Amino acid sequence: MDVYGGLLSKLIEELSRLPGIGGKSAQRLAFYIINMPEEKVEKLSQVMLDARKNIKYCRDCYTLSDKEVCPICASPSRDHKTIMVVESPRDMAAYEKTAQFKGVYHVLHGVINPALGIGVADIKLKELIQRIQREDTEELIIATNSSVEGEATAMYISKLVKPSGIKTTRIATGVPVGGDLECIDEVTLLRALEGRITI
Repeated sequence: MDVYGGLLSKLIEELSRLPGIGGKSAQRLAFYIINMPEEKVEKLSQVMLDARKNIKYCRDCYTLSDKEVCPICASPSRDHKTIMVVESPRDMAAYEKTAQFKGVYHVLHGVINPALGIGVADIKLKELIQRIQREDTEELIIATNSSVEGEATAMYISKLVKPSGIKTTRIATGVPVGGDLECIDEVTLLRALEGRITI
C-alpha cells in the first residue's frame, strides 16, 4: 500500500537503491530532503549532476578527480618514484588520512575475481604496467586487501613487475590494535609473525 503518495514513495524508492541505504534510512533521507529549503535541494541536485558529468579518472593514477591530473599526482612534493597500488579511491583516501605516505598511488578499481567474472582486463593493471615502464619507478608497494582475491592480485602484479627489477613490496597485515590473540584467525597471526619488526 502506498502510504505517502507517488512522489514521496518514488523518492524513497530511488534513495533505497543507493548502496548501504535500507528502507528506513531512505525514508529518513527523503523526509530530510522534503523539509530542506528549496534552494538547498536545488544546490544538492546541481552538485550531484556536476559531479556525475565532470568527475573522471586521473590520467596518471586513475583515482577520481575533476581535473585531468589529481592533486596528489600533480604535487611536486610527492615522491613519484614510489607508487602504492590500491584497490579503490576509498583505500587511497584511508592512506592519505595517515599523512605518512609521501609517494603517489595507482588505483586498480577492483581485484582479480574469476568467480565474479573479473579478469585482468577489467581492472587497471595494463595501465599500471605502462606507467611503471614510462616513469622512473623505484618501488611498487602493493596495498590490496588481504582477502583471497586481494592476495591473488598482489601475487599477479609482483610476477608481472619482477622482470623489470623494480623493488616490489607488500603491506604488512596482522593483529589489529586492541585485538585479543585468541580471537584472531591463524592466517592473520601468521602474517603478523612474518611481518614482525625490531623494537
